[in-house]
Amino acid sequence: MRFKVVLEPQEEGGYTVYVPSLPGCVSQGDTIQEAMTNIKEAIGLYLESFKERKLSLPQIEEREVAV
Repeated sequence: MRFKVVLEPQEEGGYTVYVPSLPGCVSQGDTIQEAMTNIKEAIGLYLESFKERKLSLPQIEEREVAV
């Protein structure tokens, strides 16, 4: 599976990363590489939790808009 993630640099250093299509799936890291590694783990745990509870993934549609 592939998911889009958003990386946000933090003023105090490091990065917060989240998955818009998986509400509440958030992680962080001191570097982009660390943040990406951590969000991959978070996604895995998120999906495992939904599977264990026999829940469907949220049906969130992503679109782009030009301004």
